[in-house]
Amino acid sequence: MEKILIVDDEKEISELIADSLEEEHFQTVIKKDGQEAFAFLQRQKDFDLIILDIMMPNMDGYELCRKIRDMVTCPILFLTAKNRSFDAVVGLEMGADDYITKPFIVEELVARVKSHIRREKRRNIQPKEELVCGEIKVKKDQYEVYKNNELINLSTREFELLVFLMENKGKVLEKETVFNAVWGIDYGDMGTVAVNIKNLRNKIDEKNEYIKTIWGVGYKFVNPKE
Repeated sequence: MEKILIVDDEKEISELIADSLEEEHFQTVIKKDGQEAFAFLQRQKDFDLIILDIMMPNMDGYELCRKIRDMVTCPILFLTAKNRSFDAVVGLEMGADDYITKPFIVEELVARVKSHIRREKRRNIQPKEELVCGEIKVKKDQYEVYKNNELINLSTREFELLVFLMENKGKVLEKETVFNAVWGIDYGDMGTVAVNIKNLRNKIDEKNEYIKTIWGVGYKFVNPKE
């Protein structure tokens, strides 16, 4: 049974989410704020997905995400107020994998959770394989990325994006193609592609040598030494 951590200071919302997920046979744990959740995650990290509200007392969702992103590898889904697109962008840049706005439709939230869980299961049964391009090495079976033999910490979505780009090295990939391959049709905001491309560049490609923007089309991954 997959375990979901819910972090929200609004008791009614967290209990609604928990009840809905438990009806779908997920196990849930609720924490009332970021500080309590952080202390808990230092002792127990074996969650399959974490749902974080952004606006919380003591420690907000941004800070909690930043503190735990290197501690956990599971997907992180943000809850953000309606019409707060800046919240979503900041959250994605800090390592979140997805977001949904309040007020939300419970069925949509459950569907998002199921989608991420399915992706994680598929990732975990991938055959062992390494991808190497220039100074970058990806160990798909271990979910690790190295540059110049130094381990680079990526979020789940950043990792999947890098793998897709490297597996299609040399090809010009339209933004919509990247979006459908990495996020799928159950995710609603194509703008997240650009955010995650920016994150990847900051972490592995500060000189823009590997990930090329093809203006008006999309992106191309290249080996700068070829």
